[in-house]
Amino acid sequence: MEGISVAKKRLVVIGNGMAPGRALETLIEAAPDAYDITIFNAEARVNYNRIMLSPVLSGEQSFDEIIIHGDGWYIEHGITLYKGHKVVEIDRVAKTVTSAPGETVVYDKLLIATGSNPFIIPLPGHDLPGVLTYRDLDDVNAMLVAAKSGGRAIVIGGGLLGLEAAAGLLAQGMEVTVMHIMPTLMERQLDPSAGYLLQKELVGRGIDIRTSANTKEILGDDKVEGILLDDGTEIKADIVVMAVGIRPNHGLAKEAGLDVGRGIKVDASMKTSDPDIYSVGECVEFEGNCYGLVAPLYEQARICGLALAGDENHAFVHTETSTKLKVTGVNLFSGGDFAEGEGREEIVFRDAARGVYKRLVLEGDRLIGAVLYGDTADGAWFFQKIREGTEIDADERDTLIFGQSYSGSTPLDPMAAVAALPDDSEICGCNGISKGKILAAIDKERLKDVEGVRACTKASSSCGTCTGLVESLLAFKLGDAFAASAKKTVCGCTELAHDDVRRLIVSLSLKTIPAVMQELGWSTSCGCSKCRPALNYYLLATWPGEYVDDGQSRFINERVHANIQKDGTYSVVPRAWGGMTTAAELRAIADVIDKFNIPTVKYTGGQRIDMLGVRKQDLPGVWADLNAAGMVSGHAYGKSLRTVKTCVGSEWCRFGTQDSTGLGIKLEKMMWGSWTPHKVKLAVSGCPRNCAEATCKDIGVICVDSGYELHFAGAAGMEIKGTEILCKVATEREALEYSAALLQLYREQGFYLERIYKWSARVGYDKVREQIVEDSPNRAALYERFLHAQTFAQSDPWAERASGRVDAHEFRELAPVEG
Repeated sequence: MEGISVAKKRLVVIGNGMAPGRALETLIEAAPDAYDITIFNAEARVNYNRIMLSPVLSGEQSFDEIIIHGDGWYIEHGITLYKGHKVVEIDRVAKTVTSAPGETVVYDKLLIATGSNPFIIPLPGHDLPGVLTYRDLDDVNAMLVAAKSGGRAIVIGGGLLGLEAAAGLLAQGMEVTVMHIMPTLMERQLDPSAGYLLQKELVGRGIDIRTSANTKEILGDDKVEGILLDDGTEIKADIVVMAVGIRPNHGLAKEAGLDVGRGIKVDASMKTSDPDIYSVGECVEFEGNCYGLVAPLYEQARICGLALAGDENHAFVHTETSTKLKVTGVNLFSGGDFAEGEGREEIVFRDAARGVYKRLVLEGDRLIGAVLYGDTADGAWFFQKIREGTEIDADERDTLIFGQSYSGSTPLDPMAAVAALPDDSEICGCNGISKGKILAAIDKERLKDVEGVRACTKASSSCGTCTGLVESLLAFKLGDAFAASAKKTVCGCTELAHDDVRRLIVSLSLKTIPAVMQELGWSTSCGCSKCRPALNYYLLATWPGEYVDDGQSRFINERVHANIQKDGTYSVVPRAWGGMTTAAELRAIADVIDKFNIPTVKYTGGQRIDMLGVRKQDLPGVWADLNAAGMVSGHAYGKSLRTVKTCVGSEWCRFGTQDSTGLGIKLEKMMWGSWTPHKVKLAVSGCPRNCAEATCKDIGVICVDSGYELHFAGAAGMEIKGTEILCKVATEREALEYSAALLQLYREQGFYLERIYKWSARVGYDKVREQIVEDSPNRAALYERFLHAQTFAQSDPWAERASGRVDAHEFRELAPVEG
């Protein structure tokens, strides 16, 4: 009857991993009001992408960057999430679930997603402190803590997880040995040739790899001290990481009386032996198969979500899976069945100079397996053929190994290649995103770039190897509109974009420009005028106190610490703290003007005095005289803090609510000298009348009766833009801390020559607020990092050069050459 509401059913989910998260996304999209949803998560955190734990371990990404559903997502969808609540009992008669802390919830439908447990080899010593596994964030955090002390890590297991753990620990500064019982690495995913190439690459990076090595015992009394092999070899170690496989975690389901085998048995709709209980993920067994890779788990999740929504017209089917290794710089793909067998034919391509190996396995007229190393661009195309059982005719067979672009002997335009992929082709294996879903999102959300696709679909947001395919889809769909907004590389010397370079400088601990160019594969020997200043800034911002500023990687204005004018002379602008000055400073400026015959003097819009027409050879003398009067460089030439504009505030103005001048001076004295991606201008207004124009600055403060309103991301130059409100704070101390944390976040995330308003629009205004306002530990850490960096930055460049200690050659006149 009209007006009568139907009570929602109660859905309880045990587990909060990637598979149940995707199942809930599907359910909410199909039937948003069908259930009241409660989740019990044994981990005391939100849902995150376990596939990306390896980049977290290596330092390439933070935990925040791999979160799939933040707290806001659960609130938005009315989901109750119990963090740190391991479920200990399922009562199928009462239809209740009970957690270890004692929370009991009734269900109408139950979804079990308890995942898997790492397999621990029961060696003597396996329970010693220092024996770790690699399965979740707690394991990663334990390894990161251990890595701080250095020493040697031994990883038992040369499979996918073991090698990712080894690479991460190496990146954290540990010596690493991998023990693998089989003759070649990743033997389940790679043939011996590809395994050899992978071992060669990892050994070249500094990982000690022992194949055909069987560990007999873990040595130590109170903690790990080493391992003993069955041939008698002893190897010292500080930690041992076991990465030898997983087992479905079906104990809870078994205790509840559900049918289990290796895992929790389910039918094609992901229903267990109890019609009101479903199961997805690594805990599941379907037709004798258990799964550990993301693609089949996401397919299970999709089918389960639809079934819970009432649509049971979909069935899970066992299909082949593909594998990629998430180690920076290692391009590896395998899919299907590539074992040797009767009636099978293989096609092999090797390019030793490029380190490329490709092997295709055909059975009859079908492609059944593929192994690619070094060049994996066609992995998705080969895998599509494997999954669909596409017939390979004689003409195509001859050129198949060369990939999609040359299939059938005729080179295929890359745009036509991506257009030819069916809509259900998997583009992003990490997140199970198809071509059709990406194209639909581009249409619906009017997406223009890769960042937009990542935000809406998660495609390419994880390991990033599918970014090229996503870009091709954008180009296919948008044509010239995408070309105009396509992600740009730093310069022509590299194929890497600014965010890639910044990330890799940190993860690979690169601390010199030559190291960056060598390790990241620069195509030129010394870089160019675009990349060298960018790299110089990134290294300065990343390694304060360690990296030494390279003056030759700066433009002329920053090299000579003055602005060059069109006639070859320079302008000099001393710093005026908060726009304030004194009679003594004004007399000193007047004396300098007379002494050096400076032709033009002007007040600037930033409340400072600009002296124009200074000859280059006079700069050290001008600076010395200004220094003697207590003045320092105003950095009017630099990608740095320029000015902090203020009004007189409560000290003089009858409308002033706070001491805006005093706060402006404190901000400027805290921030001066700091190098930033682009110039930074601040303003502090003493009341909402905003006389200092704080609402068009990079960072602005509006004083109000109750405290301070903080603003950011304004612009008043080539583009005109009002600021965004960051937050309101009550005290001057908070205004200083929040402002410094914001500037440091920009210093760490901004691209070179990207203003604050462009950076914040790129990363998202809410994301900025989240990192500064909502995350107080992160804000405090940013503030401390800024103050630490400032201890190395706040030396007056004028004083250094006026004394002749630095760059004296820059200011000497050339001696005439007699003919």
